[in-house]
Amino acid sequence: MASIFSKIIAGEIPCYKIAEDGNYFAFLDINPVQKGHVLVVPKDEKDYIFDYAPEYYAGLWKFAQKIAAAQKAALPCKRIGVAVIGLEVPHAHIHLVPLVNEGDLDFSASKKLSLPKSEMEEIAQKIREKL
Repeated sequence: MASIFSKIIAGEIPCYKIAEDGNYFAFLDINPVQKGHVLVVPKDEKDYIFDYAPEYYAGLWKFAQKIAAAQKAALPCKRIGVAVIGLEVPHAHIHLVPLVNEGDLDFSASKKLSLPKSEMEEIAQKIREKL
């Protein structure tokens, strides 16, 4: 069965798309831990990130690096934090989170944001403009 991320990539579920190429897809997390939190997802659906062939795995990180550079240029932050957790959705993915301090990379449910559609669209546009 296709994961929610595969359904997003296929256009079956709407998202705030940042970028895509033939192998990878990036979009805003709808329950971000910080404004501008992006998920970078391989189009080839595998549950565990270390199950990808070395070239595909390296390409995923190269794609993520491009997205992180755009986030840093577009948003007020000191760095872009990275997390690979992979327990909540059975489809490998990288979290790219704008950081001002270490506590900004907190995935506790109580710390997640709920932003209005207009703000999500504005954030996505700012990041896309920096690609």
